[in-house]
Amino acid sequence: MEVIYSIIRFFQSGGIFMFPILMVAAVGAAIAVERYLTLTLVEAKNRNVWKQVQPLLVEGNFDKARELTSKDDSAMSRLLAIGLARQGAVRRREDIEIAMDESMVDITPQLEKRTHYLATFANLATLLGLLGTVSGLIHAFGAVATVNPADKANLLAASISEAMNCTAFGLMTAVPILLAHAFLQTKTSELVSSLEMAFVKFLNVATERQVAHGRRSALTAAPAAGG
Repeated sequence: MEVIYSIIRFFQSGGIFMFPILMVAAVGAAIAVERYLTLTLVEAKNRNVWKQVQPLLVEGNFDKARELTSKDDSAMSRLLAIGLARQGAVRRREDIEIAMDESMVDITPQLEKRTHYLATFANLATLLGLLGTVSGLIHAFGAVATVNPADKANLLAASISEAMNCTAFGLMTAVPILLAHAFLQTKTSELVSSLEMAFVKFLNVATERQVAHGRRSALTAAPAAGG
């Protein structure tokens, strides 16, 4: 209970700028939690889809892979579905690669959205803390200049407390938000890298199958030409 009272006293003595910092902390925490849960879910779905599709690609069972990816809405399925659709319609690697590049351009911003706000909120919390510090110092100098000598000590202590508490709260808000931003950026980069890995592996398999198909066609045509 004493801890709660200490927190309340700390907040009350920090002045008016404690409230916007608290709002920044709440919004930043909400975004961080939402992004973490979303990215974790996307990662699990992508891993599950890739485990199912990779053996089919190695076997050359593209029809089954198309059927599987068409039933799923994960980022991995959407990327592979584009490649599989082009693989069935065209034969050039460049055409498949361009289509999948376009899909990556569409998917990547969806993975990165709202994460960049965290860096902004961290800077905002720091600046609000600094603004509270300046406000407290202004009150402190005002107290020294205008009040009775008997009251100066108390008002000066209260003003300095406002300045220091606001700065501390701003930094206490900014540091965790910055850490969350760095963590989520790393997690997003890993997701994008896994999609790019699947992208390249699919292109390699599709190209190998295309080359093998061309060789078989050439071998089949050779006896016919000789006859």
